[in-house]
Amino acid sequence: MKFTDLGLAEPLLRAVHEHGYDTPTPIQAQAIPMVLTGGDLLAGAQTGTGKTAGFVLPMLQRLSLSTPAKDSRGRSPIRCLILTPTRELAAQVEESVRIYGKHMRFSSMVIFGGVGMQPQIDKLRRGVDILVATPGRLLDHAGQRTLDLSHVEILVLDEADRMLDMGFLPDVKKVLALLPPKKQSLLFSATFSDEIKNLADRLLNNPGLIEVARRNQTAELIEQKVHPVSREAKKDVLVHLIKKNDWDQVLVFTRMKHGANRLAEHLEKAGISAMAIHGNKSQTARTKALSEFKHGDLEVLVATDIAARGIDIDQLPHVVNYELPNVPEDYVHRIGRTGRAGTPGEAISLVCVDEEGFLRDIERLIKRSIPREIVPGFEPDTSERAEPIVLGRMVIGEGAGRFGRGGGHRNGNNGGGHGGRGRSDAHPAPSHGQRPAAGPRAGASRGGRPPAGRSGSPKR
Repeated sequence: MKFTDLGLAEPLLRAVHEHGYDTPTPIQAQAIPMVLTGGDLLAGAQTGTGKTAGFVLPMLQRLSLSTPAKDSRGRSPIRCLILTPTRELAAQVEESVRIYGKHMRFSSMVIFGGVGMQPQIDKLRRGVDILVATPGRLLDHAGQRTLDLSHVEILVLDEADRMLDMGFLPDVKKVLALLPPKKQSLLFSATFSDEIKNLADRLLNNPGLIEVARRNQTAELIEQKVHPVSREAKKDVLVHLIKKNDWDQVLVFTRMKHGANRLAEHLEKAGISAMAIHGNKSQTARTKALSEFKHGDLEVLVATDIAARGIDIDQLPHVVNYELPNVPEDYVHRIGRTGRAGTPGEAISLVCVDEEGFLRDIERLIKRSIPREIVPGFEPDTSERAEPIVLGRMVIGEGAGRFGRGGGHRNGNNGGGHGGRGRSDAHPAPSHGQRPAAGPRAGASRGGRPPAGRSGSPKR
């Protein structure tokens, strides 16, 4: 199948062709015709398969079919609202809107927290057709009455599962209350949990359903590998792997912000250019780090799980789990930064004895065993015993229950075990089966938190 077979208008086909694409991915081939019909849609596909183009292209075509009346000041009303959980993802989606809509006369903008509101207010006053936003900053503008959502024709919830993980559900409900009841609603998600289906039941009207891959399935083109290592040898093993294999573009994940900073400093001292990206970094610093990494000026980007979504890089070859995530679904999102849109990738996990429980949970989730391979010269110390892992004000891991601090067992017991499901970027997180409380969100800053190529098909 070609894009020319999907019923898209000539300006869109020209933009797609100019961007170097001819063949749609499976999610695009199914989603585009369904969105063009005007019905609601619940769509799921593993990360990196092109969900963004799957809704941006038909959305632009539907908007082109009608011309709404200007408001009382002669401005274009907001006709499409796209909600994303993170700043970087919002910026990437809005960039896709501009790329695919380059031959159409639509105005678009992105709004998120961490930057001043006044430039956003000034642009909103001039009128905008398509608005991409994080929930918190959108509600800030709504509270100040600097935008009007009463004319929205199409609503898109992108990475809806991440929104739930980050505690945005109360904000999403507030946004929905500001929208007209009659509209087309599209919910896209990298994973298809039961919670997402429950949300869809409440928000969507008789939606079409697309699920192009098994839930939580990792891409077949990603070569996954585990290197068992001693607890204190991880930094040296990472430096060894980068230098020995001559890696020049590596995305490395840690659990905590301070751990990301320390690792980036260690890599710099070893002669490897590295920067950290996490929630405590300013928006300017995050944008600079991502830009340098994407353009190949930075060898290693060290990130917490907030960056697991929204980083879209041409043919990213290597992802390293310096520390395994305590939430197994985050493993899928992390390694999904490589092996995108038909290109191969490599995902390496450095696993010490403290993380064996996390590894078992991940393998249970993805329904496969990940090959183990010991790095010569860095054999793990077989005498090491598992120790608890500290995440902010939580202690999880073997023997965590003896410390009398949060976390607990994955089955809800207060005894030991490895498994609190707390998110790992900074704040105490919910226990298994719970979401962060409403109000001040657990670890989510107002206006959204950050997490963040092509080959054959658009994947943004």
